[in-house]
Amino acid sequence: MKRILFFALTALVMMSCGKSERLLTSATGSIYECLVVGNAAVKDPVCATMGADMYGLPQMEATFTVTFVPTTQFDDFLKSTRNILLIDIDGHKYTQVQAKKSRDVWSTPQAMIRIQAHDEEQFAAWWTENGENIRTWFVREELARQIRFYRANTNKDARAYLNKQGYDLLIPEDFVTVKAERLAVNGDSVDVLWCCNNKGPMRKDIVVYSYPYTAQEQFSNESIIAMRNAVLGQIVSAQVEGSHMGTEYKHFPPVSHSVPALRDTVGGFYAIETRGLWKILDGEAMGGPFVSLTRLDQVNGRIVTAEAFLFAAGQKKRNAMRQLEAVLYTLQMPNER
Repeated sequence: MKRILFFALTALVMMSCGKSERLLTSATGSIYECLVVGNAAVKDPVCATMGADMYGLPQMEATFTVTFVPTTQFDDFLKSTRNILLIDIDGHKYTQVQAKKSRDVWSTPQAMIRIQAHDEEQFAAWWTENGENIRTWFVREELARQIRFYRANTNKDARAYLNKQGYDLLIPEDFVTVKAERLAVNGDSVDVLWCCNNKGPMRKDIVVYSYPYTAQEQFSNESIIAMRNAVLGQIVSAQVEGSHMGTEYKHFPPVSHSVPALRDTVGGFYAIETRGLWKILDGEAMGGPFVSLTRLDQVNGRIVTAEAFLFAAGQKKRNAMRQLEAVLYTLQMPNER
C-alpha cells in the first residue's frame, strides 16, 4: 500500500508539474542595465536615448547602462539579460512599426520590448517619437521589481505611525525613525514621519508629511517646492547653528510632472513626481538629489508627500536613488488600503 501511495503521489506531482509554468533561469545583469540588440544603424540613436543622463543627479549618470550587440551575436547566453530591447528591421517581413512588451521570456525577472520595422528610416521616425516612452517603461519595470523586494522586510513601527493616519508606505526595516510628530508649518498642522538609514558610505532619508488640502494649485511645482522648503527646512539641519535644508534652483531647477501607478501598486492613483537637488543653507556645503511623490487624500482632505533624499559625496547615486524612489511608489491612501 505504501508503494502504491508513493507512485500515486509521484504521478500526481508529475501531472501538476506538467500544468505549471515552465521554470526560468534567474536574470543576469545589474539593475538599470539594458541590452540593445539590432543592426549598426540603430545603435547610436537608441543608445543615446536609453543612456541619456538621469535628471536631478549632481554628477552625470546614465539612466541605463547600455550594452549593444548586433543581431547576429545575440545568443542563448545573452537571452537571460534582465532588460532587453530587441530591434528587428526587415523589409520582407514587416510593412509598419510594431512594438511588443513582454516579461519573463527567457529568464526572471526579465523585461523585453521587441520592435519590428520595415526599414531604418521608418524605425528612426518612430523612435524619435516613442524612444523616451520605451525608456520610461523599462525604468518602471525596475521600480516594480524593487517594490516586490521591499514587501518582505519593512519598518513596522514607522508603518504603524502612518497607519494611524490611514496611510501606508513600505519603509525598509534598516531605516530608523528620526521624527514622528505633528508640527506647525506656516500655520498648517503637518504630520511628519522622518526615517533614516545612515549605515555605510551613504545616508538615505525618507520623509512623509501631510497637510490640509485647500486648492488644486497646491499640486503645482511652485507650491510643492514651497511646502518642501518649509517642512524640510524646519526639521533638517547641519552642525552649524542656524543651518537648514533648502532646494537648489540654479543648476538643476526642480521639475514636476504627473505619474500613474506602477503595476504592482494599488489603484490607478494620480500623483505628482518632483525631482531635483537639495542643499544646506547657511551652513556646510552639503547637498544631493531628492525625489518626491505628492498625492491627494480624499478621505481626510489632506495632501500627502513622500520624499526620499540622499547624501553620498563623490559616489554614484543612480541606483540608490532609484531604490528609494521605488519605496515612494508604495504609498497608499486610506481608500486603497
